[in-house]
Amino acid sequence: MQKNVTVNEANEISVNRWLGSLNEFKSLRNVVFCGMMAAVAIILGYVATIRIGQFIRIGFSGLPNQVVDYLFGPAVGAIFGAALDIIKWFLQPSGDFFPGFTISAALGGIIYGFAFYKKNITLPRIFVAQLIVKVFVNIGLNSLWLKMLYDQAIIAMLPGRVLSNAIMLPIDTFITYAMLKAIERTIKPMMQGL
Repeated sequence: MQKNVTVNEANEISVNRWLGSLNEFKSLRNVVFCGMMAAVAIILGYVATIRIGQFIRIGFSGLPNQVVDYLFGPAVGAIFGAALDIIKWFLQPSGDFFPGFTISAALGGIIYGFAFYKKNITLPRIFVAQLIVKVFVNIGLNSLWLKMLYDQAIIAMLPGRVLSNAIMLPIDTFITYAMLKAIERTIKPMMQGL
């Protein structure tokens, strides 16, 4: 028997998920874990990122963000993503700081947080979350930010950005699935048990 959810019930569920996520920051253990994930993301940004031209980067430094989004939800994911974007820029500035990329990082945390937080991890769920982030954030918003920042024609940079995101979609989906399943078995029980 399928349960029909009204718009008001859906909004209440979203608000409760957001507030539940904010409550995760009350635990010092969770804040420390976020700090450790930030350190891992920074290291991965240095050693596991390939730059193709000025506008295309392929890397795995976003994986720790998705762990935080999964464990602590959309509010923590948004704050973590935005703060990490700023910290990474201070540690390795690549051009002028542009707040649009910080907005994109926060939005990615919100999307992954709502998709993963307190949900069953399945390949279709991860694929849809990855697809939404890649289309609307990576290709859409980030291309807009690059156009605003460097005054480049979006049409000129779009094919390469679409191709790199299309190639990375199944790779990121599989890696995220394997990683979150491992986190589900190992770290999540420890985080809930304390």
